Amino acid sequence: MSGGPAESGDIRVLAVDDHRLLREALCELLEMYDGLTVVAQADDGPSGVRLAGLHRPDLVLLDVEMPGPGPLANLRGIRQAAPEARVVILTMHDDRQLIDSLLSAGAVGYLHKEVDREVLVSAIRSAMAGGTTMFLSRKASGAGPERGPAPADTLTLRERELMELVAQSMSNRQIGSRLGITEGTVKRHLRNIFDKLGATSRLDAVNRTFPSRRY
Repeated sequence: MSGGPAESGDIRVLAVDDHRLLREALCELLEMYDGLTVVAQADDGPSGVRLAGLHRPDLVLLDVEMPGPGPLANLRGIRQAAPEARVVILTMHDDRQLIDSLLSAGAVGYLHKEVDREVLVSAIRSAMAGGTTMFLSRKASGAGPERGPAPADTLTLRERELMELVAQSMSNRQIGSRLGITEGTVKRHLRNIFDKLGATSRLDAVNRTFPSRRY
């Protein structure tokens, strides 16, 4: 699965994860941030290697809990296909032995899948800036107790208007054109909406905004 063309200067990301819902939610989240563009998605290691060679991404988010060749083989394949790409490992576990072997094989760090979205984006930018190796487990992520999602009536009229268009499956560009605002402004509105609602994807945000409807 491939993304659209990246804007000039954007960090071009390839996401490799066999859990489709999680992967698509992750990519939706990344696309809300200025300067980040998902150029492709893969649901297994071999596809990730192929797409890395095809798209030459700047950064690869690589899940380690996938069936197939194994995380080390996947990492080495991606590094060979796209030597310039920086690879960040995604994991649900803090297996230090595995992490050390992946870092030795060329990964720049790892992130627990439950880190806060701002931590994730900051880590991506840090990796691209040549920052030091990241060790971000769930405990080390700095995330405090989770807050419950805010009710939909906390959204402004503008935010609800925007969510009506999201519910119609419009893209950020289409929404911006309809509302007379830039795509970057649409992304900022969506980030605020996600934060207010505690939403994890566009569909989740729509369902939280309009709980009486079914999507």
